[in-house]
Amino acid sequence: MKRFIYADNSATTQPSEHVIESMMPYLREFYGNPSSLYSISEATKTAVENARAQTAAALGAEAKEIFFTSGGSESDNWAIKGAARQAAKKGKKHIISTAFEHHAVLHTLESLKKEGFEVTLLDVHSDGLVRVDELEAAIREDTALVTVMYANNEIGTVQPIAEIGEICKKHGVLFHTDAVQAVGNLHIDVKAQNIDMLSLSAHKFHGPKGVGALYIRKGVRINNLVDGGAQENGRRAGTENVASIVGLGTAITDAVAAIDEKTEKLTAMRDRLIDGALTIERSRLNGDRVKRLPGNVNISFEGIEGESLLLWLDQKGICASSGSACTTASLDPSHVLLSIGLPHAVAHGSLRLSLGDNNTMEDVDYILSVLPGIVKMLRDMSPLWEEIIKEENK
Repeated sequence: MKRFIYADNSATTQPSEHVIESMMPYLREFYGNPSSLYSISEATKTAVENARAQTAAALGAEAKEIFFTSGGSESDNWAIKGAARQAAKKGKKHIISTAFEHHAVLHTLESLKKEGFEVTLLDVHSDGLVRVDELEAAIREDTALVTVMYANNEIGTVQPIAEIGEICKKHGVLFHTDAVQAVGNLHIDVKAQNIDMLSLSAHKFHGPKGVGALYIRKGVRINNLVDGGAQENGRRAGTENVASIVGLGTAITDAVAAIDEKTEKLTAMRDRLIDGALTIERSRLNGDRVKRLPGNVNISFEGIEGESLLLWLDQKGICASSGSACTTASLDPSHVLLSIGLPHAVAHGSLRLSLGDNNTMEDVDYILSVLPGIVKMLRDMSPLWEEIIKEENK
């Protein structure tokens, strides 16, 4: 029987049994519309508000500052477009971000450029980290918003969020962070870190897919996302996805309670996996070795294609992802890897292994037992590797 190892937790996580159990009553018994007046609707309304309070507690926020959405991409769009369009009324049409944001942010910024906004994308350097002095130097009188992701979804680097928040507060500029990869993995306190808006998605911390939230600090005014009913304090109309919202509340509470224990376990597995993979000839770790998510491993192997590596790992029962944008039918390498200075040929041969709660050290050892052989086999078939060796022997 083929072994199965799921090592793509940055893409999505398996919903926990506790989360599924918490959701079921709101699919079977308490199915009433939260906006109605009868008793089963009162139960659903209470459940939504309980989840709102749970989400707020996990972030150091107030319940009235939490707005439920369909996920991280929607939250990013709402925060960035809403804040930008409000600021434009005061003549502020400059936005600062980074070169390796998630496409939910980068494509939103491209859309705003068509409305006359100017965007500055900060360099993230070879280690995948923003320099706060460069960020501060980029702030102008017409800067409307700074949006910097908390932790990168591909290379796992964790940004100096508190320092960025402090600089933004000092200059009176709104600060949004895409924290989709960070929530449930890192301790977050939106007040202490001077975060004005924060995006999250439940399926990254063992909650259901299709539900997320946007934290909007009290006093921050952004445009409504959806007009219609009075849901989400009139900011996002539409009947609430009650069962999934309940699942989000359960998942975020469980995740935050276990961060320290999880960090210790995942960091040990991550470091063992990095050390083992780097023994392979012409391999390199992408992103800072220490300032990274506890479960993230992103390594490039010269002379091979990432998609081929994924297919052979799958044959061995290992689920992972590549540095190439294969899911978009594009042959271009990851913009994240290019942003930290990797040549196209090296970026194409990248592998992301993201470990989670369900992984074990035995999983790590199994991955390390099959990975070197797969890399060697692919290199033996690769004309590119042959050229690399010829160049080396000149």
